[in-house]
Amino acid sequence: MAITHTIPRGPVTGNLNFFRPPADGSAPFNHVDTPPAGLPQRNFGDATHPVLITDIRGSESNYTLDNDAFAAIQSVPPSAEKDFVSDDSIRANYYPEVERLLLDHIPGSHKVVLFDHTIRRTDPSAPRSPVQRVHIDQTPASAEQRVRRHLSPDEAEKLLQGRYRIVNVWRPLNKGPVESFPLAFASSATLEDADVVPVEHRYNSGYRGQTAAIKYNPGQKWHYLSGMTGDERLLLECFDSEAAKDGSGVKGGRVAHTAFEDPRTRPDAEGRESIEVRALVFGP
Repeated sequence: MAITHTIPRGPVTGNLNFFRPPADGSAPFNHVDTPPAGLPQRNFGDATHPVLITDIRGSESNYTLDNDAFAAIQSVPPSAEKDFVSDDSIRANYYPEVERLLLDHIPGSHKVVLFDHTIRRTDPSAPRSPVQRVHIDQTPASAEQRVRRHLSPDEAEKLLQGRYRIVNVWRPLNKGPVESFPLAFASSATLEDADVVPVEHRYNSGYRGQTAAIKYNPGQKWHYLSGMTGDERLLLECFDSEAAKDGSGVKGGRVAHTAFEDPRTRPDAEGRESIEVRALVFGP
């Protein structure tokens, strides 16, 4: 696809939506489905702050999962999955590619379990749109819960004794480079424990999970990869068990991220389309 305009590059200041605690001091929650009568969808708000977001284009190799909890992979071959419409087709064609990608790019990994995927489109009629709220997809408690949920009790118990992670593999689905609602992500090395707030996710089935909301802290260092294309992937590490061990060299193992509105985006820019596949990664 020929590009006849300039893709926005370089540092940009964008407004990011951070966590504002419930006014009554209660524990934050979010209803994933339609909430029960009398309860809000969520009981916490947003605190919007302008943030300098650095473009990692040209310096992708400077960022690693162990230090930043994100990494960029380039020149990925075309996928066997062409349409990204059918969930069954995505699982059959795209999941094996994601599994291979993770095993090849996370040294020492020996087992990958893909447990979920989400397609997002900016189109107002789309079921899921880009999330414009700073968050982390998992907490330590929910990461362990995921392992126990998707593996047999014996295998889960064994694998929980070693290193385990949750990594999202994110890619755009647009035909051209992404302009609308790019993804911003903060280096894990700059995220303080006090910035991270567990949020209970409530499902009508009775299941309870956790994600993390993020408080604003001017010490956080934010990044994006300008003009992402379909042959690029972002690895977003939501949890790494090694981060809790003193001297491991893993700095946090949790990447706060959010879509953001780039003020340089053309009014007629194509809406962003993307898919994220969530994976349990075991080893070394």
